[in-house]
Amino acid sequence: MPSFVTGFMVQDSTSCWLLLILPIFLIVIFKWYSNSAVNKTSLPSPPKFPVIGNLHQLGLYPHRTFHSLAQKYGPLMLLHFGKKPVLVVSSAEAAREVMKTHDLVFSSRPKLKMFDILLYGNKDIASAPYGEYWRQLRSICVLHLLSNKRVRSLRGVREEETSIMMEKINHACSANRSVNLSELFSSVTNDVICRAALGRKYGEGSGRKFMELLAKFAELLGSVVMGDYIPWLDWVGHVSGLYGKAYAVAEEFDRFLEEVIEEHDTNRPKEGDGDFVDVLLSVQRTNSMGFPIDRSAIKASILDMFFAGTDTTYTVLDWTMAELLRHPNVMKKLQDEARNVKGDKSHIITEEDTDHMPYLRAVLKETLRLHPPVPLLPPRESMQEIKLLGHHIGAKTHVIVNAWGIARDPVHWDNPQEFKPERFLNSSIDYKGLDFQLIPFGAGRRGCPGTQLAMALNELVIANVVFHFDWSLPNGEQGKDLDMSEAVGLTVHKKIPLLGVALPCNK
Repeated sequence: MPSFVTGFMVQDSTSCWLLLILPIFLIVIFKWYSNSAVNKTSLPSPPKFPVIGNLHQLGLYPHRTFHSLAQKYGPLMLLHFGKKPVLVVSSAEAAREVMKTHDLVFSSRPKLKMFDILLYGNKDIASAPYGEYWRQLRSICVLHLLSNKRVRSLRGVREEETSIMMEKINHACSANRSVNLSELFSSVTNDVICRAALGRKYGEGSGRKFMELLAKFAELLGSVVMGDYIPWLDWVGHVSGLYGKAYAVAEEFDRFLEEVIEEHDTNRPKEGDGDFVDVLLSVQRTNSMGFPIDRSAIKASILDMFFAGTDTTYTVLDWTMAELLRHPNVMKKLQDEARNVKGDKSHIITEEDTDHMPYLRAVLKETLRLHPPVPLLPPRESMQEIKLLGHHIGAKTHVIVNAWGIARDPVHWDNPQEFKPERFLNSSIDYKGLDFQLIPFGAGRRGCPGTQLAMALNELVIANVVFHFDWSLPNGEQGKDLDMSEAVGLTVHKKIPLLGVALPCNK
């Protein structure tokens, strides 16, 4: 038979099969799309693609994407990541319903691949599902590291490390060098948290390395993993190298945590003494939680305290100083307050002094409003079906609260894009989880328990940095030209490290 006849028959046969299969494939896709589009809920939902849903719309900065979509679809909208329903909350009123009125229903966490890799299979406090294990572990952390009494007892540590930081700035001044404020803030927060939680400083002299590792960790934690929402596409994470990067960062942190635990296990303190790690090891030995706590759970808890305490705190310091450099009038007003409270410039401002600095607290609140360190609060998951503001929400729905978008809502904030600390001077609004128009640390059962520890350090560091020095940008750069781009990740840092020139060196 001539070859062209054979070719024709093969092509004809293939065409017939395609004509048969294509309609079936289209019908399946249509039914999938139709079924996923029919919900019991009446929530507005942006149009979605088959299979991927709304995943294609996220972009590099999901908090900005969600804010933009909320302008069109409202403060409660339903997205689909694959077929997984995702409720996005973009108003203070809706956030109150989720984190206060129905807090218990929304108190669990979804199981996500990056949490699994980086946080020891969700054994840490932040990502553990709601239940007895989470309650017990959180109670230990609060009692032995984050209670009011414990935070007050660490005042000396914060003030001592702040003094060391000031000496570093003075040294840079003497050498006529600009100061890498991002690195400096990372170093001081790392040292304070290490001493508070781990008993001593780790990684001295390697602040940049820790900052880079924390940045990788935050970026990976904030990654959207295709396999979480479309399981048969899990291979994409392997091929793209995403999982490989995550395992590498996890291994690096694991080596550090092993060093910490081995040291504490070897040098056990006397009964009643010891730091947070010693407490965890004691709980493991005595089984006082009522169920076993293994080594990975200890590591996960230490990592929580270390990452959350260091990364978010130095991020707030970075954005605060950037805003002060962009707004010299605010910087001057804050300096005047500090210098009126503390006349003797040969000593550091203490925490007793910061109690008399209302403008300092207003500056930090305004920074937290415009630059919440975690703009999308860690995702929650509904544990049962529920009616929320008249809408049906199914069980296992992921819930994302856009703290960044809520803090820019013109319903609650005049000129919301403007940096204006004065808005807080005659206002009772605070960041402690009771005022839902300002929730940088979340609220309810899953709110951040370390807020007091973080803000005590933020107040002390910023007060001293502006008290002892006048600041400008390098090379005559003007504040209005400062690059305020955001990095990608769960915690949103400044993309470009902040450099400043401190003058004069000695006051």
